[in-house]
Amino acid sequence: MKTFRLRGATGESPEAARLWELGCLGLSEDGHDLVAYFDEVVDTGDLAGSWEDVPDVDYVAAYNAGLEPVRAGRLVIAPSHRTVELRDGEKVLWLDPGSAFGTGHHETTRMALEALASLDLSGLTVLDVGAGSGVLAIAADLLGAEATYGIDVDPHTVTVARENARRNSSRARFAVGTLAAAVAGPVANPEASDGLGDSGVFAPAKGLPGRCDVIVANLYAELHEVLAPAYAARLPVGGLALLTGILTRLEAGVAAAAEQAGLSV
Repeated sequence: MKTFRLRGATGESPEAARLWELGCLGLSEDGHDLVAYFDEVVDTGDLAGSWEDVPDVDYVAAYNAGLEPVRAGRLVIAPSHRTVELRDGEKVLWLDPGSAFGTGHHETTRMALEALASLDLSGLTVLDVGAGSGVLAIAADLLGAEATYGIDVDPHTVTVARENARRNSSRARFAVGTLAAAVAGPVANPEASDGLGDSGVFAPAKGLPGRCDVIVANLYAELHEVLAPAYAARLPVGGLALLTGILTRLEAGVAAAAEQAGLSV
């Protein structure tokens, strides 16, 4: 068994998503380090870390056992092997992320969940852009939305999201593709979980409604800037975009792009 140790990363960072894509068997956090487990050494590209030999242990089982339920507003996000005691008014969302981004533990995911939970979604249509594990779209359904959709450019994560929807008896629907008619050219984050950094052009997702009352997107700043016109085109007057995953130092660029697209920040 081999481990790849990466400093300054978490289990839900873009680097973690890249390690899943490279075929890691599981992840754990050791202080400020992220440790990925592999059968053998692989080419990690520009991920700067160190390889170590470790005894053969079922690290996937250990990783899953270490996932604790997460509370975000009225929601409790819990892996299916856990027992959860709900407080009055809480709803549980059973989530096994597999190799898709989004367990609810990372602060950007929690912020998006708490923002959704603060809204009255009754009668509204919600779209999750970059759905990953499907946690946000499924959460919106549990919180009372009329209809929820999720899209992602990675077919594998869409499969994971659909499995999680079935686990929760959720009506959330998921499709492969991008929100824009075409997203091309240099988006400066090749390790991001949506994979738009180095892949050229993706086809638009099919089966989406023409308008969505709420868009929620946990991506990264540069991609929010690219997609701002697509957000604006999909939202009706009075619609709401909940955008997270933005580094503080890049906030101004996202705000400028949103306002240029016709959104009010």
